[in-house]
Amino acid sequence: MVVAGNPTALCSAYVTPLAWAEAQRPHLDELLIEQAHLEKKAAAAAVQFLFRLGDRTDAQKELSALAREELLHFERTLRVLASRGIVFRTLPPSPYAGQLKAVVAGTMPERLLDELWISACIEARSHERMGLLATALQPFAPEVAAFYADLCAAEARHAPLYAELAATLAPSAVVAARRQVIERREAEVLRQLPFAPRLHSGWPEVPGE
Repeated sequence: MVVAGNPTALCSAYVTPLAWAEAQRPHLDELLIEQAHLEKKAAAAAVQFLFRLGDRTDAQKELSALAREELLHFERTLRVLASRGIVFRTLPPSPYAGQLKAVVAGTMPERLLDELWISACIEARSHERMGLLATALQPFAPEVAAFYADLCAAEARHAPLYAELAATLAPSAVVAARRQVIERREAEVLRQLPFAPRLHSGWPEVPGE
């Protein structure tokens, strides 16, 4: 299986401004705690797809490796928290992923197709925003900036994997149509969500931008 491509192109209906990342600087503790939760959830999602695509021998190795990598990122995030004296704790869930799932089809195989596209979109958005955080934090917290830069490189592989798996589940016209629905929904969700110390929070749009 070839996993390649530009992950940002998977969520191009909305572009996050650098100002979003700059506004996150005072909220690093909570942002890093959430990052640990996100890595754990991403590992669980990969394992779920591992079972749901159990008859796809071509996907088993990639999904297994993805789940392991997400858990390694979870452990690394815990180390970053410890090094900064931040106590890992539960957080209220972000509404982002739940609102994305509002457009998921109710029947199979379209439902699985949509859920793979959502995972691709989430990973692509994570890639975009971790890159922004790496840039915005460099002058203020270079060690955290390096942490996000490393995670960003991994996210660049994750989004295309989910996109490629989705592309094998239906005729190309159906796949393209469902991708468009998910991308438009994701942009709509981000435009409506308020700003918060969350990786997938909203940001007020400036007229004319």
